[in-house]
Amino acid sequence: MKIRDEITRDHALLTEWRRDFHAHPELAFEEERTSALVAERLESFGVEVHRGLAKTGVVGQLTCGTGNRAIALRADMDALPMQEGNDFEHASQTPGKMHGCGHDGHTTMLLGAAKYLAETKQFDGTVYFVFQPAEEAEGGAEVMVKEGLFEKFPVEAIYGMHNWPGMPVGEFAVASGPMMAAFDIFDLTVRGRGSHGAMPHQGVDSIVMASELVGALQSITSRNTDPIDALVVSVTQIHGGDAYNVIPDDVVLRGTVRSFREEVRDTVEPAMRRIADGICAAYGGEAELHYEKRYPATVNSEEETELAAEVATAIVGGENIERRPVPSMGSEDFAYMLREKPGSYVWVGNGEGAGGCMLHNPGYDFNDEIIPIGVSYWSELVEQTLPTDRSK
Repeated sequence: MKIRDEITRDHALLTEWRRDFHAHPELAFEEERTSALVAERLESFGVEVHRGLAKTGVVGQLTCGTGNRAIALRADMDALPMQEGNDFEHASQTPGKMHGCGHDGHTTMLLGAAKYLAETKQFDGTVYFVFQPAEEAEGGAEVMVKEGLFEKFPVEAIYGMHNWPGMPVGEFAVASGPMMAAFDIFDLTVRGRGSHGAMPHQGVDSIVMASELVGALQSITSRNTDPIDALVVSVTQIHGGDAYNVIPDDVVLRGTVRSFREEVRDTVEPAMRRIADGICAAYGGEAELHYEKRYPATVNSEEETELAAEVATAIVGGENIERRPVPSMGSEDFAYMLREKPGSYVWVGNGEGAGGCMLHNPGYDFNDEIIPIGVSYWSELVEQTLPTDRSK
């Protein structure tokens, strides 16, 4: 494994930073402490700091040589609204908030790369270190883009990385095309007419209509979508009724929809309306649907992904690169940045041992062993993309 001496030297320091971030989680657009520490450390490295995009976003700018090329590297900073289940020393000190997705590690690895690159200066051009708030279902990437990220900091490409539990330490997954799915949400209100539980014939049973809808919505995938295409419709909440003996007027179904292709994504809302209207009309009720498109699919461009694969290979060897990973139906708002610029989003193995449980789990912890690997990937990516005359 190719890890520079300077990066190995900083491992203990970066681990200390990562655990401090973990102990002090902050939610979307509230990353005040985190962004202040990020800005302070970037400035201490000699990196020019820009703050204010998406409220708590931080962009570091480092220019070396005379080259006019520029790329961006992105890390997310926010935590999740969940209670941590771990009891180690660096566990969350804030009840109900936890770094359950590894953004503490992502932030640390990008800081480590900024430190290394500012010290060694073995590249020619400009690298922007983008520390993004609010990745967790709040679309901080979209906000940064709308507020002028790429107008203020013009780049030819942007790159992202996420730790991946279950993948061994020392491995990467890299592929062009879709890596993560689009993410939509829906609120489906089923309106009937309430009645006594002993006299259901006097009302229109919203519970029965809602129950039938839960199964019928699965036909969007099984009977309305080409079997070659991936689509997941999940009802994740059912709300209705307050008493044992009262059939309620309304029941609300909520859930998510995941897909990869926009053509497939666009078929779901009309299909859902048709099914809901039909079932409810058959029983004498009505349906009201609120459907919201959230994150688009995360789609890697081919040229940048080939470069990412070469960089990862240089660090861990070709035998440790998964070039055909199964795309995840999870979602990632880095997709908004990839809609604007070519780039690549890769997975780095977080390991299979302690703390290697899946993301968004109260027992999860980022694996500090992979910090030098992530720092090396970012650093090598900059040095290969923006080579100096000596390295060409």
